[in-house]
Amino acid sequence: MQNEKQQVARNSMVASGLLAAGKFIVGFFTGSIGLISEGIHSLTDFLATAITWMAVRVSDKPSDEDHHFGHGKIENMAALFEVLLLVAAAAWIGFEAIKRLWGEPHEIIAAPMVILVLMISIGVDFFRARALRRVAKATNSPALEADALHFISDMLASGVVLLGMVFVMLGFTQADAIAALMVAVGIFIAALKLGKNSYDTLTDAAPEGKRAEIAELVRNIPDVLAVENTRLRYAGATFFIEVTIAVCRSMSLEQISTLKLNINAALRQYDNHAQVTVIAWPRQKNDEDIATSINLIASRHDVAVHHLTLQRLASCTSVSLDLEVPAVLSVIQAHDVANLVENAIREELGGNIEIETHIEPRMHHWLASQDVSPDKLNVISQQLKRSVGEDNVLQDIHNVRVRETKQGYIINYHCRVPPFMSIIEAHDAVDSLERRLRGQQPFICRVVGHVEPFRALPLFKR
Repeated sequence: MQNEKQQVARNSMVASGLLAAGKFIVGFFTGSIGLISEGIHSLTDFLATAITWMAVRVSDKPSDEDHHFGHGKIENMAALFEVLLLVAAAAWIGFEAIKRLWGEPHEIIAAPMVILVLMISIGVDFFRARALRRVAKATNSPALEADALHFISDMLASGVVLLGMVFVMLGFTQADAIAALMVAVGIFIAALKLGKNSYDTLTDAAPEGKRAEIAELVRNIPDVLAVENTRLRYAGATFFIEVTIAVCRSMSLEQISTLKLNINAALRQYDNHAQVTVIAWPRQKNDEDIATSINLIASRHDVAVHHLTLQRLASCTSVSLDLEVPAVLSVIQAHDVANLVENAIREELGGNIEIETHIEPRMHHWLASQDVSPDKLNVISQQLKRSVGEDNVLQDIHNVRVRETKQGYIINYHCRVPPFMSIIEAHDAVDSLERRLRGQQPFICRVVGHVEPFRALPLFKR
């Protein structure tokens, strides 16, 4: 597509150069100020398309160490230069047309030849403008869009001059100058429009109406709490979009990364020339509960919380929790961490709050372990099954694994409980089993019991 941009710009440069030469030759030969003015217009088109061709070649270069956002704005600078050419051409054409209207003598001959040149010009302009607009739309190129505008205005201007020449052939000699004046006005209007677009891009003006559209599009994407800011700007064909969103502070980095990819894909679908930057800020949800807040506070201090108990008393709110801190910390270091977490909880929850923390060590290093002997595994498995029989809550002990470490035995097992039993009751039963087992095996350092529901038995009709 980049090669097509350069090719269509080069073809337009050649076409405008040939048109300018043809109009000047016939215009000077016939004395038609309208055709000479069209030749000047085509000459400015030639210069503009030459600049466009060079600008397109430069703008297609990727970003580098000195141009982090690429070279796209060179197209807008080229378009702004084209505006100056158009304004200068419009001023000269208008000045010459007014002099003719005030009575300056001039002779027009060979009007049929002038009409033929103008018809050829209109045909060439039509096909060039169509090709330019097609590629400009596909590549979002302001330089090619400016060139297309040049050829469209040239085509319309040639039509106006052609109409003036018809009136000249019918005896109305001032029609040629009037047509030239209309060409000047048309060029000036086109230059103003092109100049405004180029100026807006070079000054990073936000495209009108797109900010609200993009904010609404992003706001409707799941997990986006709010769109806090949207910044837009064009640089050549590239549409730079920077959007700042609010996300739930409990989201993981992986979830936020996935959300950013979804936003990027949605905005690229909105504009396939978009280069998107998404900034995500964590925010507290209105319906965030106390447990979530406390866990987030703990994670910010690189500690973990479990056995969280919340009590709402008449005089205060009571929070009790087990705080897992790195096992390498000393007592005073662990106590300082606990104080930091408690103060953060008080600041977050506010009001009259009572906090009690039970500090536990959290092991970060890998433990060297090995399976115990089959005899030892059998002994511990039998002890597990006998201990289960004491309360008849946990049943079907299976998948028992026992590993020996420097710190003692680590026991893992699976068991089954009634499917509709509360998880509190199941957890208490597992803890009770662990205490009984520790009494029988003093070298146990950890017991992990995984509870599973009994599978419902199929019902058969008699």
